Amino acid sequence: MVQGKRATGGKSLKANHLVKAIAGFAADAKAYDVTIFDMRKIANFCDYFILCSGSSSRQVQGITDDIEEGLSKHGVKVHFKQGYREGRWVLLDMGDIVVHIFEKDARTFYGLDYLWQEAKKVKFCAD
Repeated sequence: MVQGKRATGGKSLKANHLVKAIAGFAADAKAYDVTIFDMRKIANFCDYFILCSGSSSRQVQGITDDIEEGLSKHGVKVHFKQGYREGRWVLLDMGDIVVHIFEKDARTFYGLDYLWQEAKKVKFCAD
């Protein structure tokens, strides 16, 4: 089970390790500009945000599918998913971790990178 304020279910995996795994799933699906924000000191609704981009709605959907497949292999359930059909901005909520997958123009328009700029960025290695 993911350790933290909110349980996400599944095999034993801490949120700080799971967030890097999710970023890796996105990078493996050819997402670009993958950014992890540590939200623990500035928000009470999640521990981490992941923002990433795809070049088209189809790619955004593909990135989403690959993330969900990777989560499933770890026994982690997505509690809430929104925006998949349109594919411009998909939100995946696992409790401690919230993932935003954008088309490039939508990411620029909504400006979440700017909105949460005070959050610490977490480094990860995309293989």
